[in-house]
Amino acid sequence: MDTRDAFRHNVLTSGHRACSGCGEAMAARMVTDLIGPEAIYVNATGCLQVFSTHNQQSAWQAPWIHSVFANAAAVASGVEAALRARGEDTPVIVQAGDGGTFDIGLQCLSGMIERGHDVLFVCYDNEAYMNTGVQRSSSTPHAVRTTTSPPGRVSEGKHHLKKDLISIVAAHRMPYAATATVAYFPDLRAKVDKAMRIKGPRFLHVLSPCPLGWDHDAALSVTVARLAVETGLFPLIELEYGAVTGVTRLARQQPVEEYLKLQGRFKHLFADKGGAEEIRHLQALADANIRRYGLLDANTEWDTDRASQTQRHGRGGYAASSREVSP
Repeated sequence: MDTRDAFRHNVLTSGHRACSGCGEAMAARMVTDLIGPEAIYVNATGCLQVFSTHNQQSAWQAPWIHSVFANAAAVASGVEAALRARGEDTPVIVQAGDGGTFDIGLQCLSGMIERGHDVLFVCYDNEAYMNTGVQRSSSTPHAVRTTTSPPGRVSEGKHHLKKDLISIVAAHRMPYAATATVAYFPDLRAKVDKAMRIKGPRFLHVLSPCPLGWDHDAALSVTVARLAVETGLFPLIELEYGAVTGVTRLARQQPVEEYLKLQGRFKHLFADKGGAEEIRHLQALADANIRRYGLLDANTEWDTDRASQTQRHGRGGYAASSREVSP
């Protein structure tokens, strides 16, 4: 479906049971409406599956398959192979959370990419196992409080770093991979549109704040996602065949405290001396992303007035690549 026809048909419709302010529901609504109903959606177990298909009811208005946590990419591979054998060109889309992508589903995702299946895999990343009680995953950032990484005398939350999944995926030399968030719809739209024009395995990593697990005000989901980008903690990038081909640059970098202080999952870091050290560590991680991807560029203008203007006129808004800066 041409993205200009987006939202004429809601693939994920009303009646689901997502929490107020759910970033995953917003992301899934955006992505699936852009792709449209003429696709087959394979959904791993997780929040999205649970809140959209409850008690023999469904909020999906397109062909939709529920797989288990681990094998969504394998199921999609089979669907794509069957369609190809029949001479059909119906798009096949995988939807999964970070548990079904970073952890339990990683092996099948790797196999799908390595075999070259014509499938778009979309990860809605809310950075923990939210559906089963906010347990840590390998997507959970360092120092975060979860039910399985509680802060206390022994530690300041999760010990380990967030897995760099986009680099792992890109190492397969796949045709296209990109990161996006619910905060920048023009950027997300451009990346979905590009992914749908490319053949072969594609991967889209969408940061999707969870008010329940991140412990932030439900009205702040978009604000929190925007700050993840502006601090450098979640760079917006594109990769083709393993090489970085697009970067959304920042006019200035926000300090990580601006992002952390809105979320109760980081509250413990502001309550004791040990937390200050972890905040410095998180700032260093953000700074490393800034340097790695060259996110700061004095020649790139990035302000809210410009963004709102480009949105009103249907332009790409924030640059989808370092070569494209909206006038």
